[in-house]
Amino acid sequence: MSASPVPPVSVVPAVRLAPDAPAAPSPRERPVDHAVHVLHDNPEWLPPFRRAFEAEGVPLVEWRLGEGSLDLDAQPPRGVIWSRLSASSHTRSAPLAKDAARSITAWAASWGRRVVNGQHVADLEVSKVLQHAQLRRAGFDVPRTLAVFGREGLVEAAEGFRAPFLTKHNQGGKGLGVRRFDDHAAFAAYVSGDDFEDAADGITLLQELLVADEPAITRAEFVGGEFVYAVRVDTSGGAFELCPAEACAVPGEDDAAEPMFRIRPEVTARTPLIGRYRALLAELGIEIAGIEYMTTVDGRTVTYDLNTNTNYNPDVEDSLEVPAARRIARYLGTLLREEQAADGA
Repeated sequence: MSASPVPPVSVVPAVRLAPDAPAAPSPRERPVDHAVHVLHDNPEWLPPFRRAFEAEGVPLVEWRLGEGSLDLDAQPPRGVIWSRLSASSHTRSAPLAKDAARSITAWAASWGRRVVNGQHVADLEVSKVLQHAQLRRAGFDVPRTLAVFGREGLVEAAEGFRAPFLTKHNQGGKGLGVRRFDDHAAFAAYVSGDDFEDAADGITLLQELLVADEPAITRAEFVGGEFVYAVRVDTSGGAFELCPAEACAVPGEDDAAEPMFRIRPEVTARTPLIGRYRALLAELGIEIAGIEYMTTVDGRTVTYDLNTNTNYNPDVEDSLEVPAARRIARYLGTLLREEQAADGA
């Protein structure tokens, strides 16, 4: 990115890119006006969206987070700014992505641009503490959680949890820092040992271990604040990383007796819990998200994750007449046409 009179970004319409093409031409090239500008930190997650936007005829411009500079006195490109900041961006050589997303979305909004999942949503994406606080405030059942700042004090804090319990990183994603401990001695050894995994922001979460009534969790997807579908995710393998994206597919996974991801048709927009999620997203100004919850053996329905950088399982998407990626393209395309009309374009 450079400090030109227009936003200094490396961009190219995604509809002109092959899936494995470089993300940008020269950073001095003029950004494209009247397009959907997607802020992201992982090009491997974009192919399904490139295809969806191309199919819908909506111009998509890619803006890689955490690189270059930003001229704060320059006007942003016209169109729609869509943030796909990931909480795990720092694991992909993009440690500055979260601050870039906060800065760019705030800058774009200050110029009156239409921003989807802006600065306040970026703050939620990278903090499970903030997510927990909003879910608890809205009356959802959430796991008992303790945030510990720094490494010191972790062992003492854990004494307040009955084993087994979990640890997580506050800035999570990809199952970062998620470990199960069956006794406090093992946890103390971990904290003092060389295998201790520091959190990106220095905040480690201690959390009660929830036992599901079946080896599965549910993820409810929303686009434009409206419910799209719910997916059952099989957790019988015991893994904490439940990435649904095309780029996360494991060779041979299709040969499994049961698919890891499958639609839950009984969960609809009229399901009371879904209605409550919809109201929460509207209140928080979150337009695109996936919310994860589980039912425990003691009858609790516990909500534990608000993911604003949602990815979709390709097998689930292929089974639908209108997949979620296409719904995003249509939704953002509608917003783009509204912006174009307002600009007289």
